Amino acid sequence: HPRVRRQRQMCKETALVGSTETDSLNNKISNESPLGRELMGKTTGDIVVVESSYGNAEYEILGITRN
Repeated sequence: HPRVRRQRQMCKETALVGSTETDSLNNKISNESPLGRELMGKTTGDIVVVESSYGNAEYEILGITRN
């Protein structure tokens, strides 16, 4: 599971799951979502930028675990 930190916010652990398993209350995001697509193939220390209607959001990958 990627552990990410959004600009100026606390870190949050997320789980990348298939689109039918998403659960925003438990931080399970789809690998097909904008953030999920950006996280795929990235490693610890990488920065990803996700475009949204509110502007760009930058995330730093703090660590990755696989289950």
